[in-house]
Amino acid sequence: MNRRILVAGTALLALVVMLTGLPGGLRAQGKVVKIGLSLPLTGADADGADAILKGAQMAVTEINAKGGVAGYKLEAVVFDSATPAAGQYDPAQAATNYKKFIADSLVMAAVGPVMSGEGKAISPILSEADMATITPSSTNPDITDPKFQPQYRPKGKAVYFRTVTTDAYQGPNMANYLFHAQKIKSVFVLDDGGAFGVGIADSFQKRAGELGVKILGRDRLDPKEADYKTILTKIKGLNPDALYYGGVMQAAAKLAPQSFEVIPRAIKAGSDGVYDLSWPKQSGKEAVDGWFCSQASPELVTSGKLEAWVTKFKKEMKRDATNYAITSYDAVLVIADAVERTAKANKALTRTNLRDAIQATKMGSIQGPIAFDANGDILTRTVSIYQWRDGEIKYVGVAPEK
Repeated sequence: MNRRILVAGTALLALVVMLTGLPGGLRAQGKVVKIGLSLPLTGADADGADAILKGAQMAVTEINAKGGVAGYKLEAVVFDSATPAAGQYDPAQAATNYKKFIADSLVMAAVGPVMSGEGKAISPILSEADMATITPSSTNPDITDPKFQPQYRPKGKAVYFRTVTTDAYQGPNMANYLFHAQKIKSVFVLDDGGAFGVGIADSFQKRAGELGVKILGRDRLDPKEADYKTILTKIKGLNPDALYYGGVMQAAAKLAPQSFEVIPRAIKAGSDGVYDLSWPKQSGKEAVDGWFCSQASPELVTSGKLEAWVTKFKKEMKRDATNYAITSYDAVLVIADAVERTAKANKALTRTNLRDAIQATKMGSIQGPIAFDANGDILTRTVSIYQWRDGEIKYVGVAPEK
């Protein structure tokens, strides 16, 4: 009987090792690799998140149509990270979603999040699981800054990778553009209180001050409030050349029409938080007209090289493409490339091994070369400038780095 128990115990241990891929975390089974996508698909941020979702889905579909990768089919697991209570993305919901991904042994990596507030909530969870995510749009630099390693990646290794640059460049480069191209001499800065909004407003304000632009003040908008006219009337009295808003759509949807009414002549600018194709519908074309915004990527949608891709995306996904739909598409390709390299190296397909392969990525893509530094940040740092004109977003050019 003792021998039978020993044999049974050995068999059970072998099964556990097979299922978990020890050492090195959970292992893909059944020739399926699941990719988690937690995105704010309802609420104020839904349009931008929908574009990101569809970019990832298109990549998954294309890869599977070619037979998958290294014998594995890809499967997207999609959760909504917005809640009715928040009216937009909800970091707590994002954390819940990522815990569900980690509980599913077939989820090997993720694409997302959309927002940096979500990123701050999920990064420690990913670190504990040694599972990588690749964000196509989250830009707060703290998450990948080595100074904050104990907070956001306590296990040490990078788990939060990006196919866009960070607000360490996006905010300052917009300040460079407004100073050099728009000749502003004074600005009032607003943020929406979120991790992204505060961080990018801080980086914009710091650089604007270094350039000699007079910072007339800083205030915070509550995204759930309906009326910002008291703050805007105060700003009007200061007569700024420009208004800069750091934040996302929930506050922006109300800020645009109210600032158009109260301070119509001021130059107005924001970040990729107001690069949202639904903004004219939410706020009115006249209200958003003239606003400048930035994106933490090259301009891709209007590139002649991507015309066929953009046309295919619109036809198959039934919507217009965005740059972050493209960086999301490329994020899936990075994961697929990492799966292939892991298999070719005869390594078990575990979360740990896949994370290591993602870290070592060096590949071309439709957005250009993709490689990451030791912290997970993409090595290319292009920031693009746009302006809303007659209800459409128009590319202005690359933001100056100096």
